[in-house]
Amino acid sequence: MTQPLPPRTARRCAALLLTVAALTGCETAAPATPRPEPGVLEATRNGPAGAPEGSCWGRTVSPAVIETVTEQVEVTPAKMNPDGSIAKPPVYKTETRQEIVRARVDNWFETPCPDVLTPEFNSSLQRALEARGFYAGPITGEMDAATRQAVRRYQARQGPNSEVLSLNTARALGLVAVPRQGG
Repeated sequence: MTQPLPPRTARRCAALLLTVAALTGCETAAPATPRPEPGVLEATRNGPAGAPEGSCWGRTVSPAVIETVTEQVEVTPAKMNPDGSIAKPPVYKTETRQEIVRARVDNWFETPCPDVLTPEFNSSLQRALEARGFYAGPITGEMDAATRQAVRRYQARQGPNSEVLSLNTARALGLVAVPRQGG
């Protein structure tokens, strides 16, 4: 005949069994991560209103600036005596509200379209950034995190401050032809 376990030991065993069961038998789905807004992390054909058909765009977002304003608001005015002295002082209450000082702004910029960003193009981009001291990784032809960070560092000087390669940056690096003037 077996002896019952002391309550503390029984609780520990039950907790251990539940943990083992959870780790071995039950798989929990990873929480769904929301997709980023178009243009923020990768180029999109959904650009700003009036964008030329077939063009691609990236976007940085300047967040709204919100200020908390606190002020005293008179609830009851002062009661005055006939001689001009104050019979009862005014009553105030404190009100706090938030005001938008500057609204959120979407800063759109033209980008090379995704079909241009081939492994060969990405390799050329990595080499161009490497030659300028912004990229130190291997030349892989992939638009990986290290390449995107190098793009951000390079573009931060003249804008946009984004991991999405702008068309102006691609032209400055000699990766995309500059259109001729008047021809």
